Amino acid sequence: MAQTTLNRRALITGRVLSTERIVPPPGCEIASIIVQARSERLAEVEAEITALPGCEIHGRDIRGKLVVVTEAPEAGSLGTMLNTIQSLPHVYSAALVFHAVETI
Repeated sequence: MAQTTLNRRALITGRVLSTERIVPPPGCEIASIIVQARSERLAEVEAEITALPGCEIHGRDIRGKLVVVTEAPEAGSLGTMLNTIQSLPHVYSAALVFHAVETI
């Protein structure tokens, strides 16, 4: 039986470091993002966000706000998703407001 060692980086990132490989924790990352967009282009922005993999709209305000919930296999993917949403045309800002690791 291989002995598993922990180091600071493994502990902070939620990974267990073994001699064979890095084993990520089971499950996925879930996040909520508040998006502020041009109110007259809200339908377009909403369509573009729902076309992204793992994104759902859970709230909408006619003044240009959207609550987006997204799921990704790892935190790096969530960062990429946040940057993608921020870069969409007619989006003023996108802010991460909740992040959790869902375990199976």
